[in-house]
Amino acid sequence: MDTQPALSISGLTKSYGRVPALRGVDLEVGRGEIFGFLGPNGAGKTTTIRCLLDLIRPDGGAARVLGLDPQADAVAVRRRVGYLPGELSIEPNLTAERALRDLADLRGGVEWATVRAVAGRLQLDLRTAVKNMSKGNKQKVGVVAALMGRPELLLLDEPTSGLDPLMQQEVYRLLREARAAGATVFFSSHIISEVEAIAERVAIIRDGRIAETLAPHDLVSRSVRRVRVRFGEPVSTVGLAVLRGVTQLEAHGNGDAPGTATVPGTATAITLQIEGEMDALVKALAAYPVVDLETERPSLEEIFLTLYQEG
Repeated sequence: MDTQPALSISGLTKSYGRVPALRGVDLEVGRGEIFGFLGPNGAGKTTTIRCLLDLIRPDGGAARVLGLDPQADAVAVRRRVGYLPGELSIEPNLTAERALRDLADLRGGVEWATVRAVAGRLQLDLRTAVKNMSKGNKQKVGVVAALMGRPELLLLDEPTSGLDPLMQQEVYRLLREARAAGATVFFSSHIISEVEAIAERVAIIRDGRIAETLAPHDLVSRSVRRVRVRFGEPVSTVGLAVLRGVTQLEAHGNGDAPGTATVPGTATAITLQIEGEMDALVKALAAYPVVDLETERPSLEEIFLTLYQEG
C-alpha cells in the first residue's frame, strides 16, 4: 500500500498579473480521506486545484499528487484523477452520452455500466443534448465524468453547485462510496452544511493562505449561533444571561420588541448569541416553560469572521 499522501502542497504561490491568488499554500491530504477545502469566492480554491492538475502553472512552491509531480507527469496524474471543474465546459450540441464517451476515450476507456449506474442514480437522461439541459443537469454530467473512471483521487470544485437537495444527498452518497472503495476525495465548497455532511477534515483558505485545518465539528462549535426562545409565561432570564458562551441576550415582551417585557426583569421571549457547545443552555432551559425554540446556524461568512478575529 502506498504510504505517500494523496496531496502534498508546500509554499504554493500564484499571481495573476499584480493580483496574488496564492501566497504560500501548505497542505497535506492523506490517502482515503474526504477533505473539504473551504473558503469564500476569490480565496484561492480553484487556483489551487488547477495547479494540482497542471492546468495553470504556479509561480513558486511545490506540489505532489499521488506522489507525482503534476508538471513533470501531467498525463499520469490526470489518468489517475477524476476532476470536476467549477465551470464545466461541454460541447452544447452533443448528447450527454456522446460527451461522456468522448471523455472516456481520453481516459483510455471506462466501464460503461458504471456510467449508466451513476447517471441513473442522478436521474440524468444520457440522450438529452447538453444545450437543452438545466445548470443542474449539466452539473450531473460533470459528476458522472469525474466518477466514471473509478479514479484514485477525486478533485471536485463545488461538486453540488446547481443541484437540488435530493441530488446533493445522492452525490454525498456517491462520494462516500468512492472513499469506501479506496479513493481520496478533495472538494472545494463555500457551503458549511456540505462540509459537515461528508468531510473528515477541512482546510480554511483565506487571502491565498491556509488559515487553519480542523474537523468540521470544531469549525462549527467555535462559531456563534443565534437562538430564539419563546416562553409560555413571563420569566426571569438572569440565569440565562450568565451562562458560559452567551455573548448577548435581548429580552422581549409580548410585542417582541427588545426591552418591552410585561413585568420589569421578566420576558416572554429572548434572543441570544452563544459561542461553542449548546449543552449548558439546553439544560438550563429545561427549568423554563419553553413554548418554542429556534436556532440559526452560522453562515460561512460569520465563521470566517470568527476565525479572522482569532488570527
